[in-house]
Amino acid sequence: MEQEQNYSPPTREQLERELERVKYRKGYLKALRGTVAILVVVAAVAVLAATMMFPVLRIYGNSMTPTLEEGNIVAALKSTNYERGDLIAFYYNNKILVKRVIALPGEWVNIDDKGRVYINDILQEEEYLAEGEKDMGECDIELPYQVPEGRVFVMGDHRSVSIDSRSSTIGCVSEEQVVGRLLFKIWPFTGIGPVR
Repeated sequence: MEQEQNYSPPTREQLERELERVKYRKGYLKALRGTVAILVVVAAVAVLAATMMFPVLRIYGNSMTPTLEEGNIVAALKSTNYERGDLIAFYYNNKILVKRVIALPGEWVNIDDKGRVYINDILQEEEYLAEGEKDMGECDIELPYQVPEGRVFVMGDHRSVSIDSRSSTIGCVSEEQVVGRLLFKIWPFTGIGPVR
């Protein structure tokens, strides 16, 4: 024997509730898609800004101690204007090196046997160097040395271990090599602040 099924059509209230649920779900999915699209666009703009305008770099090695230490993370600004004393990052042999601008195009650099630096025969006060850090380091260029046009003479702050413009291997840095001027230390948190 077959049993009769009791089927009753949904009430108007049930249909209205189901319609509201479907509308809510469609609205939620639309809002979710919009939010994801906005987040993707914001992330893309942030990545472009970071790579094109504000490269973020991690420091390897100790040629810039005590100013920067291995593991520090810094933000740079793409720029073509440098002043003596600025820290710049530049490409060299598929690596990015960080050094300090010592002399600008056309200036004469001289370093005495005690590691003191003279620009155009004027002794430079280098307060960013650690005590006793003035050192001739690896130097195979003929001094005094005139910086070529379109280039800058750079040196590391840890002069005894830094390989920089004093070595003909690296030489002076051209504008095309420069990644940017270091502005801000962002890691570790205890050292957050401008790079000097």
